[in-house]
Amino acid sequence: MLTAGPVGATEPAGHDPCRDLFAYGTLMCAEIMAEVAGKRLPYTPAVLTGYGRFLVRGEQYPGVVDDPAGTVSGLDYHDIDATGWQRLDRFEGEMYQRRPVTVQLAGGGLAQVDCYVIRSAFLHRLTRTEWDYTAFVLRGKRMFQQQYFGFKAID
Repeated sequence: MLTAGPVGATEPAGHDPCRDLFAYGTLMCAEIMAEVAGKRLPYTPAVLTGYGRFLVRGEQYPGVVDDPAGTVSGLDYHDIDATGWQRLDRFEGEMYQRRPVTVQLAGGGLAQVDCYVIRSAFLHRLTRTEWDYTAFVLRGKRMFQQQYFGFKAID
């Protein structure tokens, strides 16, 4: 059974807005992340367990949801400042909730980071098709950059 975060505030109460971000979709492209965050950021490859990554219906991008059998590869971006978080929150929009998760870092170790998870009110938008980063870069990236409304929201 797939579940998502509740509809509510973007940040949990007591949330520290200067954490790392686990990116699992379009933000894995360094140039897209730099455009959204307002600068290039260092990163470490990471894996998120207990979640699944699925294509959003009719779109080029994915969402993650709780999935006890799931594993998602992505990037842990470091050094995001408050302005970067504001831009990221606007880019991601109302469909996603930023919440803390724990990832396994490449080379060992665990890190608590933030991740944008699909809100329960939008679960119906997810397909059961696992999202593929390589296919996105080859076939969907250009269209995404031209059409995604989130780019208009960051400035």
